[in-house]
Amino acid sequence: MEITSSHNSCSSMMWFFKDKGFDDNSVQGIFRRCKRLQDVHQERASENWEYLRSIGIEERKLPSIVSKCPKILALDLYDKIMPTVECLRTLGTKPREVATAIAKFPHILSNSVEEKLCPLLAFFQALGIPEKHIGKMILLNPRLISYSIETKLTEIVNFLASLGLNKDGMIGKVIVKDPYIMGYSVEKRLRPTSQFLKSIGLSEQDLQAVAVNFPAILSRDVNKLLVPNYAYLKRRGFQERQLVALVVGFPPILIKSIQNSLEPRFKFLVDVMGRQVDEVVDYPCFFHHGLKRRIEPRYKLLKERNLNCSLSEMLDCNKKKFFMKFGLLEGQALSN
Repeated sequence: MEITSSHNSCSSMMWFFKDKGFDDNSVQGIFRRCKRLQDVHQERASENWEYLRSIGIEERKLPSIVSKCPKILALDLYDKIMPTVECLRTLGTKPREVATAIAKFPHILSNSVEEKLCPLLAFFQALGIPEKHIGKMILLNPRLISYSIETKLTEIVNFLASLGLNKDGMIGKVIVKDPYIMGYSVEKRLRPTSQFLKSIGLSEQDLQAVAVNFPAILSRDVNKLLVPNYAYLKRRGFQERQLVALVVGFPPILIKSIQNSLEPRFKFLVDVMGRQVDEVVDYPCFFHHGLKRRIEPRYKLLKERNLNCSLSEMLDCNKKKFFMKFGLLEGQALSN
């Protein structure tokens, strides 16, 4: 009788998946990853599916979510999924935040959120992170809930402390800015990156400034990104001390696309604006501004009026202040 019941459940689930647009290979893969689904009734799967749709998850995303975490269709809706969703809602302020978090990491619904959340909150609060920021961090990177505090999160915090960030709540600031840093390996990614930054001349204080202002750079691959970008900047003629100033002043310069970002800006700076490349050392954020949206239009306006200024004077202000600074009438300038 049990065999017949199990066979009927499996058959009804096959029809469920076909109805939702899954092909045969996808269905077979789902059953291999989650044996429990063979005993799940279609009614439960349909109920879970509809509930996920009702909390704001787009139906077109549900097949991908189920493929990532098939168990989501086997979980008890009232005892597991709904309480977890309500718990997650206490962390956010925007209606779609929870739905977005589930779409990113559907396994969050199979974790014991209530059991893991309190220790996680306490862990981050001990680093000086306010509770409202912790909620945003978890919803931005829901995988945080799945990490072990003892073996994973503590290791990252200890590494950041080894960089000299263990004062004035700097570790907390780094994690708030880049919650994804908590998912990387210290030995395979974070330490090699910090060692590379030191090797090109960054002092301990420089490294701390870079980590606090742009922590994402610590999790970038040295050989794939940092080394090629650094080599490109050296070919541009910058000396070591100038390169340090560029990296500290605008850390993303080491991870920006050479072809699509750095090279076009250098060409415009030199070939069109007629400036020297080393002018960017005094204003590394030149590479932050959009070429078509800010640099080109402002240069054109200033050239038409024979106005000269530094890169920072031209770019380091919003549109209104730019027009006021150079005595331009905004409407007239835009129409010209």
